[in-house]
Amino acid sequence: MKQRTLAREVTASGHGLHTGETVALTLKPAPANHGIVIRRTDLPGSPEIKPHISLIGDLVRNTGLTDGNVRIHLVEHVLSALNGCGIDNVVIEMNASEPPIMDGSSKPFVNLILQGEPIEQEAEREFFTLDAPVSVSRGDSSVIALPCDEFRISCTSSDNRGIHTQHLSLTIDPDTYITQISAARTFTVYEDIEELLKLGKIKGGSLDCAVVIKGDKIISKEPLRFPDEFVRHKILDLIGDIRLLGMPIKAHIVAMRPGHAINAELTKALFARLEESRKGTKKKPRPPTLLPTETSLDIRRILDTIPHRYPFVMVDRVIEFIGTDELVAVKNVTINEPFFQGHFPENPVFPGVLQLEAMAQAAGILMLRRTSKDCSNALFMSADKVKFRKPVRPGDQVIINAKITKVRGNKLAAAECTCTVDGQVVSSAELMFAVVAAGEEV
Repeated sequence: MKQRTLAREVTASGHGLHTGETVALTLKPAPANHGIVIRRTDLPGSPEIKPHISLIGDLVRNTGLTDGNVRIHLVEHVLSALNGCGIDNVVIEMNASEPPIMDGSSKPFVNLILQGEPIEQEAEREFFTLDAPVSVSRGDSSVIALPCDEFRISCTSSDNRGIHTQHLSLTIDPDTYITQISAARTFTVYEDIEELLKLGKIKGGSLDCAVVIKGDKIISKEPLRFPDEFVRHKILDLIGDIRLLGMPIKAHIVAMRPGHAINAELTKALFARLEESRKGTKKKPRPPTLLPTETSLDIRRILDTIPHRYPFVMVDRVIEFIGTDELVAVKNVTINEPFFQGHFPENPVFPGVLQLEAMAQAAGILMLRRTSKDCSNALFMSADKVKFRKPVRPGDQVIINAKITKVRGNKLAAAECTCTVDGQVVSSAELMFAVVAAGEEV
């Protein structure tokens, strides 16, 4: 894939969200391998900043950059537009400390890019292809980046009251970005406005450039552009913030309640991983699947053992192995589980099929411990005598008991499993599964 720039320079003007100042922004073509550069034409010598995570500054309701005495605020929307549209090389000239807020989305910047006519250049585009999971957490927010051969974002957005919870998962390419993401506007909670004004953050704010949430009501000059406009804007911000990596990325980003601060932490962690790969740091060999001497497993050892990843890891901890044929494990059920958005929003119930999956994963861990083979997987084959006795709800701790009852040549096995909550059986099943080497077919 070739690098891209613009065929001609283009200009837009408006006012800054935080300062309220009038600002003109011009996008200018740049040669191959130039990258994205921001030039402050209002300052002596027109100093330049090349957006990068190492220059991160203010992160209160925006992404700001600081290089010496030069500061730039609210870069995420224009960077998002450039990243989403696949523009690698451009000079951004501004005569103020922040780009114009426009309508609170990145759509006006996308329109500006299209007006400038993106063109391919001779040089090949360089991607950072993530080779190992990277995760960060901050309070009740968490973001994980997983290896993937494309750029994909799965995001869950929610406020502190659990109102307006939204989820969306998209593969990000220029067409998807332009049609599904760029028009989503920034938003704020009504109760936060006074504090932001005290901080001097939204001098140019109005309903022309933001959506306001007041309780369960939406205050806006126009109807919502998407039913799930809030989570789409969270994805828009994430696409802009992650461009501070310095190059486009191939990874699957899974974000729970993201914001600029945690987006920056993720980008820093990704950049550290990028630096390791550039230095040729060797990956540590994968540890043996399981050792017979281990008497319990934390989540890290569980992830070493089974191939499952978010949002499908259904065992949080193995409390105890009882001999070679039995274990006790835990699945903690929280309201943050993504499936509760649809199962069911007004009456959340942990799906029975996922209780069955939790039992299968626990039994698979037990069988893998018996074989002690590297790079093997336990594949769930069948279930019999499945019973669901009581509903499982957010806040419950499910205790999983799994016992191997039959083994055939360390390849096939049967197990009896139960799930209990507060000492009462909520589900049970007899399972059969097979142990296969990675890549091997059953």
